[in-house]
This record gives sequence, C-alpha cells and structure tokens, in this order.
Amino acid sequence: MTLPIIVPLDGATNVRDLGGYRGADGRRVRTGHIFRSASLVGMTPGDVARLDQLGLRTICDLRGLREAARAPAPLDAIPHVRVHSVPIEPTVGVTLRAIEATRPATGADVMDILRRAYMSYGREAHGPYRTIFGFAADPAAHGLLFHCSAGKDRTGFGAALLLWALGVGWDDIMADYMATNALWKPDPALAESLPAPVAEVLLKVHEELLPLAFDTIRAEHGSIEAFLEARLGVDQAALRALLLE
Repeated sequence: MTLPIIVPLDGATNVRDLGGYRGADGRRVRTGHIFRSASLVGMTPGDVARLDQLGLRTICDLRGLREAARAPAPLDAIPHVRVHSVPIEPTVGVTLRAIEATRPATGADVMDILRRAYMSYGREAHGPYRTIFGFAADPAAHGLLFHCSAGKDRTGFGAALLLWALGVGWDDIMADYMATNALWKPDPALAESLPAPVAEVLLKVHEELLPLAFDTIRAEHGSIEAFLEARLGVDQAALRALLLE
C-alpha cells in the first residue's frame, strides 16, 4: 500500500484518506473513514460523484468565516453530507498586511507568523479540533472529511493529532504532514500575487512547525495524551477500537 492514500479529484488537491498507517499494537488505521483535504471550492460534478462513492457523510470546514464566505464550495451537491463550520480564523494574511503597511515582508517574517500560528493551534483552537474528534469517535459520522484552504496548516495539525491519538509513529505523522508539498497545488493567481520571498515560505509546509506545535502542547499540558483528554475530550482506547484494524 502506497501512503498517503491519495483521492484524485479534478477540482481539488491534497485530498487523501488518513487510513493505512500502522498505529497502536501494530494495527493499521482503517481506510474509508477519515479524510483530509484542501479547499473543495473547485469541485466538478465528477468530484461530487467520487466523494459520494467514498461514503462521505460529514465535512468540517476549518476556514475562517469570511474566508469561507468568499469561496463557497458546492458541498450541498454531495448526497447525504452534513457540513459543519468549525472556523479557525486565519492570522497570516492579516499580519502580513500589517507588516507591508510599513515595509516589504520577508520570508523570515512569514516563518515567524507561521510559528505563532502553530503555537496557537493547541493553545486556542480547542473547540474546532474537539468537534472533529467528536465526529471521528462517532461511526455514524463517517466518512468524515476536514479541510481548510490549503489543507496544510490547520488541517495538517489536526491530521497529526488524530494519527498520534491512534498510535501512529512520529516518522509516519511527519511524512503525512510533509506530503502536502507534493500534493497541494496552490492557485496560480495566489502565487503570482505574492512577493517571491513570501510565496517561497507561505506556500509550503516546513519540518520545524509541526514539532513546535506538539512541543508547545507538551510544555503546557505535560503530554499530548493529557491534552487530548483534557482539552479535546478524546477517549484514546475507544477511538483506537473504532479506527484501527
């Protein structure tokens, strides 16, 4: 089995099944249950049919409220699906605009903004991730897909947390996270609108960011397991019984 398991769509990229990875006790994460993706704004009728064939039932949209309103996706066209807005408001663009009001932004500026964003995911975004884990623990909500705009930062952190809760090894978690650099195809207009030093950093995932987010959680909660239980209400044993085989 080649990992990650890519779901090929014509109008969306970075769409994948989180199954297949080896988790706790050597068991593998079940396929066909949990998916991650970038924005689904460009879905074609064929993509809608493909997602319906996957048995999709629940979509969690991590995009900010204005972000989602500017780019609505034809999710109502997918039969049997309920869409839930669980926004994590974006901070990168706002902060970049504030910097550029006084001087050109640099790649170092972007990396600093991204570091702060990743540290905030575990500190401040408990509600959205708690919602995702709640659906992950409910078999009636499967297939579950969660996404943001690029499917790389807010989504990448959530996918890493879920795989960790299932006992997947860190090397596999990092490999799934870094796969975005090969799988996500940003809008060419977006890339062209950004200064080259900004685009070079912003339109990628970076090896240092996910460990930073997890280390921030450990520093504040003692362990990832304590965070999962106290902040996200996760019963790891029950989750593993449901999603490992």
